[in-house]
Amino acid sequence: MADLQRIVDELAVRLDRPLLLEDRLQRVVAYSEQSGAMDDIRRDSILRRHTTPEVRQWLRDAGVYGATTPLRTPGAPHLGLLPRVCVPIRHADGLQGFLWFIDQGPPMSDADIAEAGSAAPALALALFHESLASGLASHRELEAVTGLLLGERDAARQLIEAGAFPQAQAVSVLVARPVTAEPDEGLRLALEQGLLAVRRRLGGHHPLHLVRYDHAVLLTAGAPVPPGELHAAMSMPVVVGVGRTRPALAEAAGAYAEARHAAEVIARVPGLGRSAEWARLGVYRMLTHLPDQELHPGLETLLADEQHLPLLETLETYLDLAGSAVATSRALRLHRTSLYYRLQRVEELARTDLKDGGERLALHLSLKLARLSGRYRPRDSRGAD
Repeated sequence: MADLQRIVDELAVRLDRPLLLEDRLQRVVAYSEQSGAMDDIRRDSILRRHTTPEVRQWLRDAGVYGATTPLRTPGAPHLGLLPRVCVPIRHADGLQGFLWFIDQGPPMSDADIAEAGSAAPALALALFHESLASGLASHRELEAVTGLLLGERDAARQLIEAGAFPQAQAVSVLVARPVTAEPDEGLRLALEQGLLAVRRRLGGHHPLHLVRYDHAVLLTAGAPVPPGELHAAMSMPVVVGVGRTRPALAEAAGAYAEARHAAEVIARVPGLGRSAEWARLGVYRMLTHLPDQELHPGLETLLADEQHLPLLETLETYLDLAGSAVATSRALRLHRTSLYYRLQRVEELARTDLKDGGERLALHLSLKLARLSGRYRPRDSRGAD
């Protein structure tokens, strides 16, 4: 409810006009400070938290229940009703409520109505979320899930006792992170919409969710749902990290840390694909804890000049294939003589010896660390952005 009141108050300030929000049954949900023109209907709605059947029928006849965009409704002196502007609040084509303005003293301008309409998506999500929380008020669910991911064990008990998650089930956590979008309110709303769509489809998995400023979290009972569920539900490209399944809800924080870690890695390393399990990240599980300045000194020389990119790509393939010249030539479709020439150039420019196992290890780790930091971007992975 706090989100609804905040949105209502902020919109009233922007428009310098009082407003009132109702749910789809025309019960008052929130309202701003009231000033200026007011009729008995607005006053009674605030005091009684609902409108009279006669007024509801009048407004229904005016077309508010079928409206998909803001509309003006006429006054009804016999009902004590002033003209109004109604902004229908819809989520996924379902009516969630109505935002009401008295259209008098002075009437609303087209620009004001457009500004009011721009708040509809946020209000729709907040109203939908209020009705979603299976026996637990949405703000309490939000608090409990937030605490759960921070490692507060009492949060798991609250969710289980409220019936939001089964007591004897394991928990899996997925994190979706946008690929290119900058974090803002619009991004947060888009992530929320995607997660709510997933929750509707996955009711049997007892889903819970949380949206942070730059990523979204989905918790489900049992084994992880396919990452494709999140890809399909989001309106923007995302990468999805999957944590290891934990035996109890109280241990969800560990799975969340892994899933977030996995999402961060694949966001930085496009070549890993659109989703990844933390357990399958290999060396990247460790490299994210290392400073990216700690590279092999010779690799810095190669990274400093774009023309050396083919040498870096050759070196990485060679090291990935355990130093096999045959396998590297085949993978790069490169003649063996050309391969040896490139590797010799690497040794000269990097002042290294590829016959030295320690040097190979340092170079290999440095290449992966440079990938992770974005300093090294092979040509075959750039299209994945």
